[in-house]
Amino acid sequence: MNAYAAITEDPREALKDGLEKVRAGMLGVQGSAQHMQPMTHFADWPQNRLWFLTSKDTDLVRSLTPGARAHFCVMDEKHGFDACLAGHLAEDLNRAKLDEYWSPVAAAWFKGGKEDPMLTMLRLNLVDAALWGSTGNPVKFGFEVLKANLSKDETPDLGVHRVLTF
Repeated sequence: MNAYAAITEDPREALKDGLEKVRAGMLGVQGSAQHMQPMTHFADWPQNRLWFLTSKDTDLVRSLTPGARAHFCVMDEKHGFDACLAGHLAEDLNRAKLDEYWSPVAAAWFKGGKEDPMLTMLRLNLVDAALWGSTGNPVKFGFEVLKANLSKDETPDLGVHRVLTF
């Protein structure tokens, strides 16, 4: 099923599926002077949270304030899926989640392993998410563009947009 149909049918499941297909996105703190940063996410759907492993000395961690609102955005051109998730971001070195998400890839970044003094975690408590899905059909794309160019009142209909609240 393409992203257009999945988002139309069940936006929450489409979000879960979309985030499984994309291993990284851009995370940033709203209102900070910092640029968004590439991060790998770990989904905790029963709690409506995303987790991130990072270092305590990053600009992202240093820019956190209590109750900070953040955005995490992903794009998957191959599947016609885009999403921007928002919520409250906090530093939270949760040992149970660390054990769950630890991998050889994570170990490569933290030479002291799970006990590395610079290792920390960020927890994004989700508030809402915006999803976009396109059909991915080149024939439909061409038809919609042609139709829009033939009429000043038409714009191409190439996708769907939904907002979820958690």
